[in-house]
Amino acid sequence: MTRYRLLLQHVRTLGRYTCDEEAERVLHAVLAALGSQLTGEERCDLAAALPERARAVFASQIPLPEPVAAPAFVEAVARALNTSLTSARWDASSVLAALADSAGDPLTDRILAHLPRGYALLFGRADLTAAV
Repeated sequence: MTRYRLLLQHVRTLGRYTCDEEAERVLHAVLAALGSQLTGEERCDLAAALPERARAVFASQIPLPEPVAAPAFVEAVARALNTSLTSARWDASSVLAALADSAGDPLTDRILAHLPRGYALLFGRADLTAAV
């Protein structure tokens, strides 16, 4: 099985999508939204970790000067998929958790450090703050 197919199956399983086409539509929408958020080494390293078809979707996006907050990211996914915010949050989490699994903890940690607070939950991680 190709790396792309494995990623697609992981997204389908996590998102409980009924068919590959639905999982692929969600995967592409979330990758496009994420591609507009990341810059620098994290962008390059994630692109290198993605299968070629997924990398093409991710890398085709021009990054914004500053990443948007997690709620705005979910809104962008909702617009791209023409769905509700609740569904978009589920879709984003399904894809980002699959990406975290395939990219590994060190790269995921770096990506999360680059993004505003609130993204950790979308990646399937706790969003903890340091005690003062």
